[in-house]
Amino acid sequence: MSVLPPPVPSRLVEMLSGYPEHVERLREVLSGVLEYPPSVTPRAERAVLALEGRLEAFSSEARRELEAATASGDASAVVQAEAKDKVMSRLLWREAWAYDDDLWSYFEMRADAPE
Repeated sequence: MSVLPPPVPSRLVEMLSGYPEHVERLREVLSGVLEYPPSVTPRAERAVLALEGRLEAFSSEARRELEAATASGDASAVVQAEAKDKVMSRLLWREAWAYDDDLWSYFEMRADAPE
């Protein structure tokens, strides 16, 4: 029997609507939480930490893209990179997504499941 992967918080999916590849990268990191070896840290907390790490990576990548676009002098690329940087920076506001009911329910249902 296969286990359904943890859901990406709906607010993150909404915020990343223009970046479906980023949503997929979040799905991957959440699925990895189920594969981690046993830990004293609850899975839900590990999921939030994993998401935070991936979101920080998104923000860093967007910042580098903005720097490269600025250096290129391509006005169109700068506008796109600025928009992406703005979105990725907002993702770092944990309060916007960390208390997603579906994510917490998913891990509550699996609290007693073996690692």
